[in-house]
Amino acid sequence: MNKTSLPAALALLVLSGSPALAAQGLDGAALGLAWAVPFAGLLLSIAILPLVAERFWHHHRGKVAAFWALLTILPIALAGGASSAASAVVHAAFAEYIPFIVLLLTLFTVAGGIVIRGNLRGAPLTNTVLLAIGAGLASFIGTTGAAMIMIRPVIRANDDRKHNVHVIVFFIFLVANAGGALTPLGDPPLFLGFLRGVDFFWPTVHLFWPAVVIVTVLLAVFFLLDNYIYAREGHLARDPTPERPVSVTGGVNFLLIPAVIAAILLSAAVDWGTVNIYGTEVATASLARDAALVAVVVASLLLTPRANRAENSFSWEPMREVAELFAGIFITIIPVLAMLKAGASGAFAPLVALVQGPDGAPDNLAYFWITGGLSSFLDNAPTYLVFFELAGGDPQYLMREGAGTLAAISAGAVFMGANTYIGNAPNFMVYAIARDRGIKMPGFFGYMLWSGAILLPLFVLVSWLFFVG
Repeated sequence: MNKTSLPAALALLVLSGSPALAAQGLDGAALGLAWAVPFAGLLLSIAILPLVAERFWHHHRGKVAAFWALLTILPIALAGGASSAASAVVHAAFAEYIPFIVLLLTLFTVAGGIVIRGNLRGAPLTNTVLLAIGAGLASFIGTTGAAMIMIRPVIRANDDRKHNVHVIVFFIFLVANAGGALTPLGDPPLFLGFLRGVDFFWPTVHLFWPAVVIVTVLLAVFFLLDNYIYAREGHLARDPTPERPVSVTGGVNFLLIPAVIAAILLSAAVDWGTVNIYGTEVATASLARDAALVAVVVASLLLTPRANRAENSFSWEPMREVAELFAGIFITIIPVLAMLKAGASGAFAPLVALVQGPDGAPDNLAYFWITGGLSSFLDNAPTYLVFFELAGGDPQYLMREGAGTLAAISAGAVFMGANTYIGNAPNFMVYAIARDRGIKMPGFFGYMLWSGAILLPLFVLVSWLFFVG
């Protein structure tokens, strides 16, 4: 970007609406659509740059995120003063970003210490069971954690197969996405909902049957497809992976998972007052929860043999990437959330109209498909947050009278993140590991042919069963 373009962009943002700050934050009704440009720009950067400029993105993604974040912060500071900008950033950090990153770090670290050794034969029934186990784990250790634990055993089990791309594709569908629908631990969108006040077990109750339908149908379709391919291909006379009995090490990390759940549940159940941090009221219980999760990270690192993480090819790089990008996301989304809170009085009035019926009632089918469609190409966590606010942002109302709407938003964000490689963070991680192990994975649009043929008809069925009417 040249020297004049940044000031010009800042001037455009400031002139497009006055960012008046009330006690609760920006006055969204006074903001123009230009204030959403940094958020859209960052999400499009995340979606496109890794595919068209991979080397540049790998070395400069933090600078890209910082650029879009500055394009949000500086106009607020210019129009409302440095204290206004600092207050907005502190609120985003302590209300959402820090708890979000701490949970991801905890699950990532715990999962990285668990090693599954040995070699299974990748017959259709074995593969189906492995996918089912991975999907089951996802709601307890996160889709990223479950994917990182299970992907290597699945690849080893199928390294004597002539055709194994479909195994990895269904792995992404099930383990990296659909399996994480039942708790806030499972997928980042649901944890953001928890931070906004949604009960821990709300997804367990309200997404249980949609998840059962999707996981069951996918496992059945996979079993039939794998049977067909297995019968036609035959397999190698000699498995390239040496025979070893199956074993699991790093079991102390399984004992740490209940500690994670207990810390999260306790933080929602107790009231220890609040601490004011530069104008943001932060619950003391939330700070205690985050401290407990950091303690779990330290315990996992100290109690797990280093050889376990080396065997898992464990690296902090994925966590660094997530931390950098979400720092930018949670800053650039500040004015977007303010505009959404303004509802029909704000710049997003046309979007409000799309998800409402003629009588003003929420259209749950539209919420499901629009949230899901955007989650397919943008990251599903901020997409969930956008539509959560669009639906009113009141967790007590959304959990009760608006339960159908919240279920539609949650299902769209979690399930349709599987539509592309960039819809959910574990998708691309699984793709990269499979490619590194010599599996000829389909490209971006090739993968979309798989998801379009298999997932879209399934989502139509889920729409009809749960979100019509």
